[in-house]
Amino acid sequence: MEFSWLTTFITAAHCGNFRQTAELLYISQPSVTVHIKHLENELGVQLFLREGRTMKLTEEGRRYLVHAKKLFDVYQSGLEDLESFRQGYTTKISLAISPLIADTILPYILKTYLKKHPQVEFSLKIIESIEIEEAVLKEEVDIGLSCINGAHRDIISELLYQDEVILVAPHDGLDSEFAPPLDEETVLTSNYLFTHNHPEYWDSLCRAVKSSYPSIRMMEVSQVHITKRFIAEGLGVSYLPISTVRRELLEGRLLEVPSQFIKRPEANTYAVMKYKHTKQQEFLAFIANYRI
Repeated sequence: MEFSWLTTFITAAHCGNFRQTAELLYISQPSVTVHIKHLENELGVQLFLREGRTMKLTEEGRRYLVHAKKLFDVYQSGLEDLESFRQGYTTKISLAISPLIADTILPYILKTYLKKHPQVEFSLKIIESIEIEEAVLKEEVDIGLSCINGAHRDIISELLYQDEVILVAPHDGLDSEFAPPLDEETVLTSNYLFTHNHPEYWDSLCRAVKSSYPSIRMMEVSQVHITKRFIAEGLGVSYLPISTVRRELLEGRLLEVPSQFIKRPEANTYAVMKYKHTKQQEFLAFIANYRI
């Protein structure tokens, strides 16, 4: 069997038309027919039925399509692995990362790690923390970097580090050396509080804030980078992990509000995996040591 036959079969099954298949694969339409005929002879079944101008899969064709895709994926994976090895990569690590982590610590970690380990190749999938455990379970990725602790019995979940959560407000335009410190009650009761930009701590934090300041107005904003933009524009305030606003605080675009009555939570980052392979453990140890 030739893999060109599989490619033609999979493409034709998707298109339902041999002419379109030929155009997509840059081959002649008679070549498409020949490829399908060779594959049918190899399998001993009919794969397509003609209905007018379209070609529809037979029952056998639909059944074999599942296996054809798996065969093709294995073939492509082998080619990619050989190409990576030819380019000098000896290890590949696939990561599923929450948008919050990808937007804060990840660029620094990868840049530093790859300088020391140029032979390692990474593939990244940016997905929400709630979806990371499933990606690890299905072995779509080697490691998940998540804001949520893994709960499945077949999952290994390790706490990498804890991040301090602070109340952040827009800059008030006053000189920091002479202005009085910002007051928690004034800040919270005179602004919208942007909530649920982190998947772990907001439910309990909302109850605590509402208990101390019943008149507070809240607004859900699901993404941290949008939350920061809203705060900088003077639309409200929020509790955010300090690693996500470190640069804005240093540049004076945002201000930290001292805590008075609200106990501030911590934001956790977890490594979620199915297996403890040596290279994965080395990378996770590197992350834990290079927290910023």
